[in-house]
Formats: sequence, structure tokens, C-alpha cells
Amino acid sequence: MHIAIVGPGAIGCLFASLLSLKKQSNKDSLLLLDHNRERADLLNRQGIIYETDRKQRTMVPVSAEIKSLALKQVDVVLFCVKSHDLQSCLQFYLPLLSPQALLVFLQNGIGHLDIQEQLNLPTTPAFASSSEGATLLAPGHVLHAGRGRSHLGFLQSPTALQQQQLQELAQHFHRAGLEISLSQDIRSQLWAKLFINAGINPLTALYNRTNGQLLTSCAARGRLKNIVREAEAVARACGITINVDPLQATLAVCKSTAKNISSMLQDRRNRRSTEIDAINGAVAREGKRLGIATPFNDEVVEQIKKMESEYNSGTITK
Repeated sequence: MHIAIVGPGAIGCLFASLLSLKKQSNKDSLLLLDHNRERADLLNRQGIIYETDRKQRTMVPVSAEIKSLALKQVDVVLFCVKSHDLQSCLQFYLPLLSPQALLVFLQNGIGHLDIQEQLNLPTTPAFASSSEGATLLAPGHVLHAGRGRSHLGFLQSPTALQQQQLQELAQHFHRAGLEISLSQDIRSQLWAKLFINAGINPLTALYNRTNGQLLTSCAARGRLKNIVREAEAVARACGITINVDPLQATLAVCKSTAKNISSMLQDRRNRRSTEIDAINGAVAREGKRLGIATPFNDEVVEQIKKMESEYNSGTITK
């Protein structure tokens, strides 16, 4: 299978490393796509440094490109860019791909679930949710900070070819050592991940704390509870199936990934735009549509946006 991963961020580098290390044959290939030429050149020179929490490091050779004729031969494209970059990224790469390529979207939140309608995509996309812990320590240097589980599935009926492509991708993930499952209700899996992201990400960024440190603060823990319970109320009103108590699941992730630096805290420390609109912002928008008050989610959205404006103006430190 020929796989392309768009976006050499934390999760993109993590998946690229694991898939490259367990490549089955010369018939398999992996291409890492990056809009940044300088970073792509760095990845081609040094590969990806894959590090585990046991401080074991492996240099993983990868092929990184901005554009490539090889894209026409790609079977699956996994988009690992931030939610706010997805639309422009798709508009750039879609004309270069085969119409038969399966597009798989792995973004935080739920702001991207209507991407097919937004861009009138010519094919039915797949969606992924993953709780793998990944921290980008430097360009091309990823820390696998915690093991998790990943889910793949379709929101709409796929063709037989698309179903086969997703099954083969799942097999590659499994051989790479990832816990993976094909979901018949990927929307519920995406909401389950949203509960966790909504509770953890903005608070770690606002308090500048790791996941586990949220549990040591009564104020942070109380806010987390209220944020997640609001999101749960909105999800139930949307008809989302909830199999596991969202608050207990979020607290469990805080504990199991205690040392992890959330993606939003990584964004704060690197002075980047966050995915707040796709996470807590999406909860607030759905709540407003359904007539459900979400004051705790509204509050963190406002605070994160203020924080972004402050560090963009240079008035906030890491």
C-alpha cells in the first residue's frame, strides 16, 4: 500500500515513524508531505527522531516532499494538519491526487466533519480518532508520550474499494504496533475524543500545566468537570451515542497521560494558533443551535482567544 501523511507535526511524525519502522515489503511506501521546504529538507537529511518515554531514540529515514508526482500512485492520504489548516491544505493537494485515493482526516474536535460538503469532495472520506500521546520536541523529533487507541470509520456509506482501502490501512497500523479498530459509529468515537480534548486541552494551555497536573488543582479540576458535563449535554441533544461516562474517561486520561503536554499547550508554548474553535468552540456553537447554555465552554474559548492575541502581540511568555 502507498500511504501519504500530510503534516509533520506530532501525530504525523508519530504515525510516519511507526509505519516506516514496520514497512512490510518494497511494495509499500510512505510519503510525508510538508508545505515547508526547509523542514522537508531537514526530514530528508536526518529522518524522524522517534523517542519513547524510556528515552530510547530511533532514527527513522523518511521521504518528505512538498509536491510529488508519486502522489498519483498514493492509495491513502492521512491528513494530520491542524483543523484550521485543513481547508487550504486540501485545496492544495486534492488536484495532485488520484480520484481513487482514500482521504482520511485526523483532526481534533468536530469542526471538520462536514468537510465533504464544504469543499464538494469527489469521494467519500474516512475519519480517524486517536488517543496516542505525541509531543513534538523539535522539528522531526517526536516523543511517543503515551499509548492509546485509534478508530477509523466513515460517516457516509463508502464504496467497496474505499472499505477495502480502510481495512488495509488498519492492518498497516496494527502491524506498526498501534491498537486500531474499524468503527461503525465513528461520529460517537469523535465525540468521545472531543469530550477529552474539551476538558484537558484549554485548561492545560491556560494553566500552563501537564495533563496530570490538572488533577492536583481543585480549581482546574472543577472547571474540567463543568466543561465536560456541558459537552455531554450537547452531545446527548445531538443524539450521539455515549458508551462511557465522559467525565470519568477524561479524568482517566489525565492520570494515564500525566506527563503529556497537550497539543494546545504545545501550541501556546510555540506561540501558534490553537484548535479551540474546533473543540470547545464547536461545543458552544452546537449548544447555541440547540438552545443549551454552555457558559464554561464559552469562557475558555474567550480566554484562549485572548491568550492567542496576547502572545501574538508579545505580551505573554511561554
